Amino acid sequence: MSPPKYLTGDKAGIEEFLSRFDVFLFDCDGVLWSGDHLYPKVAETIGMLRSKGKQLVFVTNNSTKSRADYKKKFDKMGIETNEEEVFGSSYSAAVYIARILKLPAPKNKVFVLGESGIEQELNAEGVRYICGTDPAFRRDIEPEDFTNIANGSALDPEVGIVLSGLDFHLNYLKMATAFQYLQRGAVFLATNTDSTLPTAHSLFPGAGSAGAGLVKAIGREPLALGKPSQAMMDAIEGKFHFDRSRTCMVGDRLNTDIQFGIEGKLGGTLAVLTGVSKKEEFLAEGAPTVPMAYMDTLGDLVG
Repeated sequence: MSPPKYLTGDKAGIEEFLSRFDVFLFDCDGVLWSGDHLYPKVAETIGMLRSKGKQLVFVTNNSTKSRADYKKKFDKMGIETNEEEVFGSSYSAAVYIARILKLPAPKNKVFVLGESGIEQELNAEGVRYICGTDPAFRRDIEPEDFTNIANGSALDPEVGIVLSGLDFHLNYLKMATAFQYLQRGAVFLATNTDSTLPTAHSLFPGAGSAGAGLVKAIGREPLALGKPSQAMMDAIEGKFHFDRSRTCMVGDRLNTDIQFGIEGKLGGTLAVLTGVSKKEEFLAEGAPTVPMAYMDTLGDLVG
C-alpha cells in the first residue's frame, strides 16, 4: 500500500487528484464545519467542484437532523446545495426500514431512541413509530414502570423494531423499554455507531456511546445504517447511480468515513485534518486504515 499523498499546497497534485473523480461524497461535521463554525473556503471549494461538473453527495452520520434540517444549515452557512444531495443516517435507516426490511403489518412499528431528525425521515417514508421526542418518555422511571414493562402492559404490541440513534434525552425508562422490546424479538437497528460527535471545536459522546448501554444489556450489536456500513453505501449508490471507481469519499474520521470509502471499493479517499482523526494515525507503520490522500483543510482544494 503506497503512503497517502499530501495535497495541501500541491497545485499540480490537486488538479491530478480531482481529474480522477466525477463524484465526491462528503462527510459534514469535521469536514465542512464544526458546530456553527464554517471552515475557511468551504463554500468556494464546493462551488469550484460544481463548476468542474462534479456530482456532490453529503453523507452524514448525524441522525439528529433530517435532510430538510441540513438544507437549512447549508443555506445558513452559504453553501449551495439541494435537499436531494443530502444523505443522512436517519434517512438511510428510514429507507432501509420502509423499502428493504419491510416487516409485515401490524408488527412493523419502530421504537425510536433519538431526536426529531429520525422522526421526520420515518414520516417521509410512511413508517410508524413511538418514543423519539414524545414527552411521555422524557421522565424518570417509577416503581410501577418496572412492573408494567415486565408484564407487557406498558408495551405497544405493534413494535417490531428498535432504532437507536443519538438521543439528547436518554434515560433509564427509554433504555428499559427498548431492552424489553429486544428481548421479545424486535429487530435491532442503529442509525450509526460513532463513539463521538465533533461539534463546538470539541468532541462529545456520539450515537454509539448513547446506545452502548443497550448493546451491553442485550449482548449483541445492532445493524448500523450509517458509515462505514455498506448497507448505507448500497443505498446511496441505488439512489445516485454512480461509478464507484470514479467516486471519492472525503472525511475527517478514519474508522467511519475513510473505512466507508475503502470497504465500498471507491476510486479514492481524501482525509482532512479538521476533525477527529490525526495524520499520525494513518502515517504510522501498519496503520489499519489509510486514505489515498490527505490535506490540512478542505479549503486547500482551491489553494
